[in-house]
Order: sequence, then structure tokens, then C-alpha cells
Amino acid sequence: MPEGHSVHRIARQFAANFVGSMAAVSSPQGRFEVGAAELDGREMTSSQAIGKHLLLGFDGTATDPERVLHVHLGIYGAWDFTGAISIDPTILAAKAAVGAARMGQTGMRGAGVDGEHEDSIASIGAPRLARIRAGEQELVSETADFPPEPVGQVRVRILTPTALADLRGPTVCEVLDDAQVHALAARLGPDPEALTETRAQAERRFVARASRSKQAIGQLLMDQSVVAGIGNVYRAELLFRARIDPHRPGSQVTEDELRGLWRDWVKLLRIGVETGQMLTIDGLRGAKREAALANRADRHWVYKREGLPCRRCGTPIALETMQARKLYRCPGCQL
Repeated sequence: MPEGHSVHRIARQFAANFVGSMAAVSSPQGRFEVGAAELDGREMTSSQAIGKHLLLGFDGTATDPERVLHVHLGIYGAWDFTGAISIDPTILAAKAAVGAARMGQTGMRGAGVDGEHEDSIASIGAPRLARIRAGEQELVSETADFPPEPVGQVRVRILTPTALADLRGPTVCEVLDDAQVHALAARLGPDPEALTETRAQAERRFVARASRSKQAIGQLLMDQSVVAGIGNVYRAELLFRARIDPHRPGSQVTEDELRGLWRDWVKLLRIGVETGQMLTIDGLRGAKREAALANRADRHWVYKREGLPCRRCGTPIALETMQARKLYRCPGCQL
């Protein structure tokens, strides 16, 4: 499932290329015709992410209020972008033109492993292999014509005079009003990259929610009402970096440890947003950094390394199951 950094990259891409433009909104697949009709012909006014939730705002009038397109990609969802797409200047890794960037997520080259080349600016979301498993085997049309004809099961198409975004396979795709957006935000835990509160307020809210729970900290980090945006990769890596046993109850994790987890999440999320990669090993330079950017096996401490020796202590990395999700940890370091 795409984690928080990917959704923030999507939000920034919409902000850079769609906000301020009139949008033709349609549902080529037909499953979102009513919602698309509500948004069609409106100006996109805002784009933000809270955790794994994307919120695209569309203007209203005195008699017809603003609408918000709410999308949660889930396991198989992704946005494909075509046209004159530029990237937010704060995203450091996206330097290639759109036509050269179709690798990894849904492209033809470099798509051998889930999670490779997460820095694509032409397709952001579920890796191509995940989509193949879901039956979505078709790519965006590589044609000089703009806009290209829809290919595959496109739930929502957002078209401006210069840019196009196609949404495939989301878990949630709905139109919300202002009250519903506020209710959604209230249900979610803090997100350090969201603009809903200060960093200090977000940290206090995370510490308060986690410290009063008897649930395992490994479960709490995946609970989107405790902290928004963390998925399986960041959960495993954050806990390893903090040397915390995933099974320890939140109420038994010290306040200093919880604050440390939060601040490390702030750091790793920012790196993920800027590079497009979940880089969780510090201090990578030169060839090691290039290898980590190119290959997931070189960018993580414990994730997907079951049975391999811990990079710190040599103990074989353990693979367990927690709440039906894979959990990676080092029995030697995380005591």
C-alpha cells in the first residue's frame, strides 16, 4: 500500500499542475459518474494530503458550495499523469521530464520489484506488480496526442488544457462537503507534513494517544487514528531505528521514546517526500546512496530482510505477523 510520502507527492503534483485551472472531470470506467458530474467544470482550488488521504478542493458559489474529491489509494490505487507536468521544486529527486520518468511504478523499465523507482512523476501509487496481481495490466497510452484516450479501468479523469490525471483502483473515491472533510480530519492522527496543526501540536497529540494505549506500539504506528501515513515499511524501520520491541505496549514506551519516534518520522517522511524513496538508512553517500535509490534491498534496515543478518548486530532478521500484516524486526537490537 502506498505510504504517506507518496500521497504528499501526489498532492504537491496536483498543486503544481492543476490548482488554479478549470477541470473537466469524468469517469471513463463509469463507476464515478455522479461524483464526476458534481466536480466537472469547476476550478481546482486546493490540494492537500493527510496521511494516506488525498483531498482535492473544487470551487463553489454562493448557492453551490465547494466540493472536495477524497481519494484513498488502498493497496492497488495509483494516479497516472500526462501532459505538461512539472514537479514541485521542493521535491529534489524529480528532475527528469515526464516522458523519461515512466519507470518502476507503472512503467516498462525497472518494474521488476515492487517499490523500485518510487520517484516517478508520471505515475504515483501502487507498484506495477501489485496492479498486475489486481488485474490492471494496461499502461497509460504513450501517444503524442493530448489528451490520450483512456486505457484500462480509469475511475476518475481530471483534465485541464495542459495536464491530465487518471485515477485507477482506489479503495475510496468520493465527493465530500466541508463538514465531512473536517470530520475526516478529526478522525485521523497527526501528520507532520499536513497543514492542519503545528509540528508541536502534532507531536503532543501523537504522544498523548500512544502513551495511554495498552496496544503494542507496532499496532499503534499502523493505526491511522494515532498517527497518519505510516505503513508497513516505515513501521518496521522506525521501530528498528529506535531499538524498540514492536510488542511493547504504548503505555510502556517512555515519553522520550515516543517523542523520538515522532521526530524520526518527521525526518523520514520529509526524505520520502523529497526523494520519492523510503530511504531509512542514514549517512548514505556516493555509490551507496545511488545503490539505495536504485534498489530497495540497499535502503532498509529490516524491511523485506527476513533471515538475513542484521546490519548492526548480525542476528537474523525475524518475520512475524501482527494484525494480519507482516512485521520485520531484529530480535538482537529490538529488546
